[in-house]
Amino acid sequence: MNRGRAIAVLALLGALDSAYLLLAKLGYIGGLVCTISHGCDLVNTSIYAQWLGLPVAGIGLVGYLVLLGLALVGTQPRWAYNRRVDQLLVLFSGVAVAFTLYLSYAEFFILRAICQWCVLSQLIIVAIFVLSLLGLRSPVAVGSIEHRRSNID
Repeated sequence: MNRGRAIAVLALLGALDSAYLLLAKLGYIGGLVCTISHGCDLVNTSIYAQWLGLPVAGIGLVGYLVLLGLALVGTQPRWAYNRRVDQLLVLFSGVAVAFTLYLSYAEFFILRAICQWCVLSQLIIVAIFVLSLLGLRSPVAVGSIEHRRSNID
């Protein structure tokens, strides 16, 4: 599996995780199932589960869908030698990691609770960010039209 597809799969998993958290936050499915930890509902109903009046899980869902779209675009041959998709993946996933660090701090040190679904999302976004950074360093991404032309000539 190439890097772009791996990011797409991770983003899809993140979107599903965020959708589950959002449905619980909005009261459509009742409480969260927490088999590993017991802080899921505490975290998901805290003041940290909203940002600017929006559910954090909804923001995460939209963010993962954007990353999924970017990753899928990046797998298309037309974008194979274009760094813009890789740069956007690093930018968006980097912002998401920063936001995740803030939320993780609140979860672990202020609320003193652990939500396994939140931890899963934290791991997924960090993995996407690392894979995105590797994409900027890969020789395929370094090229542009000039790189492709020099290989053809």
